[in-house]
Formats: sequence, C-alpha cells, structure tokens
Amino acid sequence: MAKIIDGKAIAAKIRGEIAVEVNRLEAKGVKPGLAVVLVGEDPASKVYVSMKEKACQDVGIFSDEYKLPAETPEAELLALIDKLNRDPCIHGILVQLPLPKHIDTEKVLEAISPHKDVDGFHPYNVGRLVVGKPLFQPCTPYGVMVMMKEAGVELAGKEVVVVGRSNIVGKPVAFMCLQQHATVTLCHSKTRDLAEKVRMADVLIAAVGQPEMIKGEWIKEGAVVIDVGVNRVGEKKLVGDVEFEKASLRASAITPVPGGVGPMTITMLLYNTVESAKREAKD
Repeated sequence: MAKIIDGKAIAAKIRGEIAVEVNRLEAKGVKPGLAVVLVGEDPASKVYVSMKEKACQDVGIFSDEYKLPAETPEAELLALIDKLNRDPCIHGILVQLPLPKHIDTEKVLEAISPHKDVDGFHPYNVGRLVVGKPLFQPCTPYGVMVMMKEAGVELAGKEVVVVGRSNIVGKPVAFMCLQQHATVTLCHSKTRDLAEKVRMADVLIAAVGQPEMIKGEWIKEGAVVIDVGVNRVGEKKLVGDVEFEKASLRASAITPVPGGVGPMTITMLLYNTVESAKREAKD
C-alpha cells in the first residue's frame, strides 16, 4: 500500500516557517502585502479568494482585496493594476482567473509587474523559468516540487511522466523536473497509447482535469503518483485524475484528493509574496 503524501501537513509546516519570516520582516519595518483582484461573481473564484484572504491573515501578510463587478471595462482593470504596480505596500498582485469574456486575460497578466507577479504567469517569469533562473515560480507546480522534496522523492535520473500540458501546471512542472535532472515525457490529449507512456513513469504527475482518467493498473510498481486534478463527481465527492484506490495498491507514494496538492498552491502564493517583500527590502 502506498505511503500517503500529506499536503495539508506539509503546507502547515511551510506556513509556520512563512509566519516566522513575516515577523522577522516586520521587525525590520517591512509588512508583506498581497493585492487580490476579483472581477465578477464566479462562485469558485469567490471561494478561492476568501481562502487566500484567510491564509494571508493566518501568517500575518497584509491582504488588500478588490472586488469589481463583471461589467468592469478592461481599461479600468488595467488602470487598477498600474496603480498597484506603483504601490510600495503591495509586494504581490494576483488577478483571479477566469476573467469575464470581454477582458483580454493575456493583456491583463502582462500588465502586472514581473516583480509583483506572485502567480508566476507573466511571460518574463515563464521565460526565466524555462532557462532555469526563475524569479517567481507558478504556485501549483512549485507546490508539487516542494511536496516531492519534503517526501524525499529524488528526481535525478528518474523517468517523470506529466499528463497535461497547461501553461499553469503541465508545462512549468515539466521544466522544473528537468532542472532536477529528470528525464521528462509531457503527454496530452493527442498522445498515442497514453497507458504505455504512464507505465514508464517512476514519477507520474497528473494534471489533465478528467476524473480518474488514469487507471490504477497503468501505474508502475513502486512509482510515485502526484495527482493535481480536483474533479467534482456527483453532489459532494471530489476525485483526482488518477484512480486512487487501485493506484495506491501499486504506487510507493501517492497524493490524496482532497488534501494533497491543493493546500500547497495557496501556501506557495504566500511564500512568493514574502520572497517579493524580501527582495524589496534587499534582505
């Protein structure tokens, strides 16, 4: 039976370290600040924003929230971002996605200063990640890497298979694993014989957004399984992208859903915000 990689416990440990760092910065006169911008009434986005706000409070980060109506003009949103870019009290800017259809998401993400882009989505930060000199790393893949490190997963020389090629998780986590000297295969919806590719994996990272698409019998004996997917099935049940029960009989270690990668995403957002404040303080 696989060892469970407990994302909640790892996140709690790191948040404790972040709170200590925030106190140290405050003693030097620097209060880390995060601005969160929400446009519209998307229910999932509202939940995420309130979770981020509470997480900031828990570790002592100043959180400034901007809730704008769905019909807010793009120019107004860009003007707000420009103001936040110039605000010395704000070290991180997060614009909650998705944005309403009349707003160009790419234009908005590019308007955020790369030095306050704590989500790691700005093309400047993506480019730095690709060449192995990251300024900010995207929160979910960064959380995956920290979890594996905390769980003692050694990547050098291993076969890592990533299922999912999104700009938010799949692509960045593939580059991060390459930097740890893994051999990386990046799979997607057009990959032929996905099962065969998954069977090669010493480490499988599933980030495809399809409930239990990856079957337990595909998992190599002793592999490590990191399941980024969170899919709602029926009224209340949450499942990952991997068949957990069957996979856990073959894997050496596996992340649960919920309680795996999820808690790490907001934790790394807090971490990035504090790192930004430290840079600002020349610490």
